[in-house]
Amino acid sequence: MPKLRTHKGAQKRIKVTAKKKLLHAQANKSHILTKKASKRKRRLGKMVEASPADRKALKAMLPYDA
Repeated sequence: MPKLRTHKGAQKRIKVTAKKKLLHAQANKSHILTKKASKRKRRLGKMVEASPADRKALKAMLPYDA
């Protein structure tokens, strides 16, 4: 059986914790920030856990990490 390939785009964007949680950065934090409140920008800076609907696909993209 051939080796499984890691999806390099997913590997760069997803962090896998020791307990196998999948964390990713949030969108809406790169530009057009003047109209966004400081509280909102601060909240968007944190990494969040991937939604349950996406976990199966992400685990398939990261066969040796997740």
